[in-house]
Amino acid sequence: MKVAALAGRRVDADDAAVERFPLRNVDAVAKEIRSLLLREDVGILVCAAASGADLIALRASISDGRRCRVVLPFDTGTFRRISVEDRPGDWGATFDSVIHSVKAAGDLIVLNLDEHDLEGAFTQTNREIIDEAKRLAEDRAETLAILVWEGQSRGIGDSTAEFGRLAQESGIPRLEIMTMAP
Repeated sequence: MKVAALAGRRVDADDAAVERFPLRNVDAVAKEIRSLLLREDVGILVCAAASGADLIALRASISDGRRCRVVLPFDTGTFRRISVEDRPGDWGATFDSVIHSVKAAGDLIVLNLDEHDLEGAFTQTNREIIDEAKRLAEDRAETLAILVWEGQSRGIGDSTAEFGRLAQESGIPRLEIMTMAP
């Protein structure tokens, strides 16, 4: 059994200048995530719960009976407003269902960081997701990092690219799922 730390792209906003994760690719990415989690024998998933990669992985994991630990930088209402509701798709209902499930299991961590420092809050959350995955592994299981993205940093402030860098610095093997068709 492995513990996976996951981070990835949110679905693109309606007015996105560059496509990184278009809504039309959600089903294909969901299949890839589920396949990877099964193939890698992931028993515990650790991630945030933003629209896109996080909620797709959480929905699949809960459906498959996998333990999920959710780490949020802010209270659930603030996080929902900032990182869930602002993108196309019915992410709000999925978020509510996931949060209800992980909270009931005692697997919701809220860091209560400053919402006015988004970059700092997301950096700290990335670190905590990786650290939490390593703690949950407790030397009984392998830890791995999963990046769900188009494969290229968008520059300064790219939380997904930063997650990959932090995982690499922690010595955690990294796997990638592409959000764009090759």
